[in-house]
Amino acid sequence: MTPAVARVGRFYTAARRHPWVLGKVADWKIPLGPYTPAQIALAVGGGFLLVKTVSWWSWMGPVPMVAWVVAIWVVRRPKIAGRAPVQAAWGWVLLGWQPRGGRIGGRAARDRAARWLLGGFTIERLPAPGPAAKATPSCAAGQGAPRAPLARPAAGRSSAPRRPRSAAPAVAAGPVSGVQQLLALAQQGGAR
Repeated sequence: MTPAVARVGRFYTAARRHPWVLGKVADWKIPLGPYTPAQIALAVGGGFLLVKTVSWWSWMGPVPMVAWVVAIWVVRRPKIAGRAPVQAAWGWVLLGWQPRGGRIGGRAARDRAARWLLGGFTIERLPAPGPAAKATPSCAAGQGAPRAPLARPAAGRSSAPRRPRSAAPAVAAGPVSGVQQLLALAQQGGAR
């Protein structure tokens, strides 16, 4: 036997993926750029928030404005579990959007609806095996010939002459199915 070879998977998407940045608007180069999406969002959102709340922080002087500029600089290359903040946030949104059971082939995986399982069974009564049937190994193993259905002649309607019964019992075919074999064994065990 050859030893099992360990499978190794490699991917290089992080090395080939370049971050999306904004460095030029038309022919004008943005000063101190290029900027990442996180920096642009913080600059726009933070600037709007500072303008709307100027009456709250005006007593602190330029401290909130300096903190805003420093925050824009800090988020230039942040990583959350190795991903940029926008990609990480989008991953959380997609995770919350997923169906509870996941997807199979692009569609939501769902459990099948409960339904009734109906079935039936038949119990057949076998005639008691004669002494010749007990001695035959093929009948005990269930490999005997299939039995012919028992037909009772109607009294007074048969035009054929009746044959006299022989003294020796006919060899009965053994049980065919597993249930018939179990019933035959139960009858033999009860007779002992």
